[in-house]
Amino acid sequence: MSLLYTAGKWGSILVLIALLITFLKQLIALIGLITGAIKVLIVLAFVGLILFVGFLVFKSLNDNKTRKAS
Repeated sequence: MSLLYTAGKWGSILVLIALLITFLKQLIALIGLITGAIKVLIVLAFVGLILFVGFLVFKSLNDNKTRKAS
């Protein structure tokens, strides 16, 4: 009977370790997904900023041409 008790005890410890490893793997995957999304948002913010600066430069050049013409 003690053999079954020992096997059950070690089996439950091994199951808890396996669950912990699985949880950590999923947590690492979630953190990777979140950091990837943050990287994409940062890149999109810089692209938007560059486009906005280009728009302002184009607008100022266009305004200078219309002022010189009149």
